[in-house]
Amino acid sequence: MSEEMLFRDGLPDEDKNSGYRGASAAAAAGISYRQLDYWARTGLVMPTVQDAHGSGSQRLYSFRDILVLKLVKRLLDVGVSLQQIRNAVDTLRSTGVEDLAKITLMSDGASVYLCTSQDEVIDLLGQGQGVFGIAVGRVLREVETSLVEMGPEELTHVDELAARRAQRTA
Repeated sequence: MSEEMLFRDGLPDEDKNSGYRGASAAAAAGISYRQLDYWARTGLVMPTVQDAHGSGSQRLYSFRDILVLKLVKRLLDVGVSLQQIRNAVDTLRSTGVEDLAKITLMSDGASVYLCTSQDEVIDLLGQGQGVFGIAVGRVLREVETSLVEMGPEELTHVDELAARRAQRTA
């Protein structure tokens, strides 16, 4: 990885001028484009670089957005309810955790718990709460690996449909 991909909080620095288009974000997260669209429209995971603004525009997702998409997919795969996932995503957004790579998401199938230390994981398991855990750092590396080949698209990039519309109106 290049020097610019080193990070303080476990994630690359955000570039507000570029991101990953929906198809790339969906592929990196291992979800369908339809799921990506639904999650954006319902506010579960919205793109932070650029949201869609009507027909012909496109969403651009940051690395952090794709990480959250992949975490949501993992939670769904193990049977966590969408409402609990929404709560977990809200918690992740609001925590301000220093190093996201050190977080473990634990779940008993009904609730999702955010653990920031091994002691918290052990305490949770001791209470009989955690059935499975998702190490965010491991998911982060998976997303990073899947995005290494594709570079982020620039905001100035206009998709083909929007370009055709622009030509017709000119």
